[in-house]
Amino acid sequence: MTLTFCGAAREVTGSAHLLTLDDGYKILLDCGLYQGRNADMEHFNENWRFDPAEIDTLILSHAHIDHSGRIPKLVRDGFRGKIYSTHATRSLCAILLLDSAFIQEKDAEYFNRKHGGEESRDPLYRRPDVKPAMERFVGLPYGQWQTVRPGVEVQFRDAGHILGSASVTLRIQREDGNTTTVGFTGDVGRPDRPILRDPHRMPDCDYVISESTYGDREHESPPNEMERFLQVIRDTCVRKRGKLLIPAFSVGRTQEIVYMLDQLESSGKLPKIPVFVDSPLAVDATTVFGAHPECYDLDLQEYLLEDDDPFGFKNLTYTQSVEESKALNYLDGPAIIISASGMMNAGRSKHHLANTMDNPQNTIFIVGYCAPGTPGGKVRDGVEGMKLYGEYHELKADVVVMDSFSAHADRSELINFLNGQQDTCRKLFLVHGTTDRMIPFSESLERAGFEAVLMPELGDEVLL
Repeated sequence: MTLTFCGAAREVTGSAHLLTLDDGYKILLDCGLYQGRNADMEHFNENWRFDPAEIDTLILSHAHIDHSGRIPKLVRDGFRGKIYSTHATRSLCAILLLDSAFIQEKDAEYFNRKHGGEESRDPLYRRPDVKPAMERFVGLPYGQWQTVRPGVEVQFRDAGHILGSASVTLRIQREDGNTTTVGFTGDVGRPDRPILRDPHRMPDCDYVISESTYGDREHESPPNEMERFLQVIRDTCVRKRGKLLIPAFSVGRTQEIVYMLDQLESSGKLPKIPVFVDSPLAVDATTVFGAHPECYDLDLQEYLLEDDDPFGFKNLTYTQSVEESKALNYLDGPAIIISASGMMNAGRSKHHLANTMDNPQNTIFIVGYCAPGTPGGKVRDGVEGMKLYGEYHELKADVVVMDSFSAHADRSELINFLNGQQDTCRKLFLVHGTTDRMIPFSESLERAGFEAVLMPELGDEVLL
């Protein structure tokens, strides 16, 4: 049995790991889109490190595009197997993949218009490619062993990262009669976060593939989070009478922020200022959240007894049309604008960045990871200005970063999630992280008792 690392190897996006069993049966773990500006990864999304027609099964950890975003292309290029995920992941993929296809189409259209026929670019896939992909999904519950084929079972456990996210454990009967257990953490969430249940540890595994996004650091402690968030709102919207721009992913982060604002409003602490969620995808995603209460934690279930709409309050407006979005640029007075994408490299948040960054009254509130080279990554790293839509914009707005909002576990939380695997794990593979974060994390894992911690490169093949 071999494990080949086909994506998110020493990178933070493009998750894809290929498990080839002793008899040649091929299981793909995730099929993500690379998101970023690394020149070495320029052609990653267009090319496969395997033949899609030879993949027998795809098992998906969660719906984020860097884990699911190439599925329509996989199916279009020949994959004919089943796609196993949790029920909520399947629901989210139905809207996220359509949105991704729309972005692919618009990016290609913009490129071709800009280059005036000198060279042309086709979308990675189009919206009609999504339906055949969705028809291959099979939704599974958490915590139950399910047969993928004779001799191969899979179990999802709640990873607490986004709605429907899961760790994946495979129990595989070998040709010699022994059983090998392979675990894939997917993206591990954080304990005590709003909305979702805490991450649930995987069964004991012989081999583990683990994310390492924040393996080198500790996040800000959650107890101060609500108060600091409220202070940022007061400083920007009350004291400076400016706009607070919160670039946030449409799935997970947006709902978490809205839920926190709802709690502040219910307690009478939220200043009476307009709040806008400017993302059609976020509107659809919030509907999906409402359809999957099986993923809620106990706190939200109890809050629902007091407030039957945790994602809506008096001064909150969900905008859908382009006209409504453009109108936000001409608002007089303070406002909170929550907009996708979280990295500000696409979508409406990029437009809002161009319209807010040069005003010192405003604040850009970074609440999640931004890949290097993206507008969000540049803002986070303290850039003095940047070119957006053909014009240079100086960064005069305040920038506030709060990693405590991260949906990724930090070093201690990851080690706690993996704790107990030391007794059975023969090899631990770190993925979904950059080398500068993997190295200190691997040292921490070795101190915690893991004997073989590896950092595979893209294309590496390991015999299990």
